[in-house]
Amino acid sequence: MSIESNKQAARDFFDQIWNQKDESAIDRFLIEDAQGNDADFGSGREPFRRQWKEWVAAFPDLHFEIVDLIAEGDKVLTRWVLTGTLQGEYLGVKPDGRKIRVEGMSLDRIVGGQVVEGCDGWDNYGFRKQLGLVE
Repeated sequence: MSIESNKQAARDFFDQIWNQKDESAIDRFLIEDAQGNDADFGSGREPFRRQWKEWVAAFPDLHFEIVDLIAEGDKVLTRWVLTGTLQGEYLGVKPDGRKIRVEGMSLDRIVGGQVVEGCDGWDNYGFRKQLGLVE
């Protein structure tokens, strides 16, 4: 696939899975044994799906805004801003309508329009601070 096709796959991944909350898009954009570096999401499609369900239940208005998109070969780097409102329990925090805003990046290897490997870096500390889990 071309670099532009891979960039479009990354855009569609964030839009369809996260912004549109289309669970079936997980099957379209992640290979079954996709590798990842985030221990919470684990490796593979089904661990990702379980974590996705928790996020969507807690933050039903969850939205990823793509800030930058850079690609070379089969790798795409997406810099993003995640926003949402806590409307369901998450990490033991009761829903209280608080707004979150978190910045991060995802470096994904995309083959045939699907993510085969991903490495995410995001402000997990800032996220937990916004939830009141750390001082």
